[in-house]
Amino acid sequence: MTENIAVIRGDGIGPEIVDQAIKVLDRIAELYGHTFNYTDVDMGGCAIDKWGDPLPEDMLKKCVESDSVLLGAVGGEKWNNVPGNMRPEKGLLRLRAGMGVYSNNRPAKIWPQLADASPLKKEIVDKGIDFIIVRELIGGIYFGEHKTEYTNGKARAVDILTYSEEEIERIGRIGFETARKRNKKLCSVEKSNVLDSSRLWKSVMHRLANEYTDVELSDMLVDNCAMQIVKNPSQFDVIVTENMFGDILSDEASMITGSIGMIPSSSLGAASCGLYEPIHGSAPDIAGKDIANPIGTILSAAMMLRFSFDMPKEADAIENAVSAYLDEGYRTADIMSAGKIQVGCSECGSLIIKNLKREE
Repeated sequence: MTENIAVIRGDGIGPEIVDQAIKVLDRIAELYGHTFNYTDVDMGGCAIDKWGDPLPEDMLKKCVESDSVLLGAVGGEKWNNVPGNMRPEKGLLRLRAGMGVYSNNRPAKIWPQLADASPLKKEIVDKGIDFIIVRELIGGIYFGEHKTEYTNGKARAVDILTYSEEEIERIGRIGFETARKRNKKLCSVEKSNVLDSSRLWKSVMHRLANEYTDVELSDMLVDNCAMQIVKNPSQFDVIVTENMFGDILSDEASMITGSIGMIPSSSLGAASCGLYEPIHGSAPDIAGKDIANPIGTILSAAMMLRFSFDMPKEADAIENAVSAYLDEGYRTADIMSAGKIQVGCSECGSLIIKNLKREE
């Protein structure tokens, strides 16, 4: 099977971690007889430097025409002072909108080998951490009107949050369908005690619940959810929420699992072409030092195989290789602990490849 992958290495540690994921994909291709063709795409700060645009139209076209997109990370202090509409992150927002990927799925799962790395108390971790946050990705305040007005020399900034019933329904269905494939528990997170958009969100979710009677729906205010994720994460199976809330909660959820460097994500829409990326940032302070953790990117590649290419055995092979790597006691600096063997980014990728075996 031949698949065409648009590759966005991006900024900071992006090129290093993406290179390791590609090494893993190349080994999978050898083991299973696939062909992965890679097309390089410039996005983020590197695209600003090269083209004067965080995502030129021809680069977006390459992504839309691919079978899937693998992304490292974008941004950094170097571009903090560019105009707001030209920041590296604007390229990412345009990419999501251009691809029509409206559902971002971020698993929060603690690997048993890393249980001691969680900042939570052992008795909380021992109850288990294994849930998914389904985040609406191309609506809400990030895609609303943004403006700063000046009156008599005084600034006033406005950011508008809007959601339509249709936008809520399509992400709500993703939440229900995801819960249906897991433990049939869905928690809808909003701020309906304050926001009209959240009251509409809650209304639509409860209407959908009439179609998914096999799924248990609960509601939770976002501030309470932030507390519950650190107090009792085992209560959650699937969380569905709007764009900004999901952005914040998924980062919080990633840290209770021990390291943000371990967490992959997928962004999907109506088509099979998806966007796959680790949830961490570009970490420019460690770029080029070969110490970054590439596992979040490698596991994102596994999600690509599973969800866009219908290659579940190949995805299992990567996840099993990561688990074997952890069993052997190897750790990058972000998850290093006493008695373990510290390795760099490139060596981490090579060791995972060594553990790759064909799953029958």
